[in-house]
Amino acid sequence: MLRQFDVVIERDSEGYYIASVPQIPACHTQAQSLDEVMQRIREAIELCLEVQGVPGQELEFVGIQRVTIAA
Repeated sequence: MLRQFDVVIERDSEGYYIASVPQIPACHTQAQSLDEVMQRIREAIELCLEVQGVPGQELEFVGIQRVTIAA
């Protein structure tokens, strides 16, 4: 069975790409290139599903908003 997951990709101050999957808590990885981070997040998803099982709640990706506050 094929499943689709949304992946959020960010870049840190050192230039590493960080990928996370909102539907699977604690499923994340990092790499120095986009190609590498995508390969690693696929592996991380497979491992998380193997350990945690398939998430019970289906979430629909709506979007990402940036909010600026004074801190």
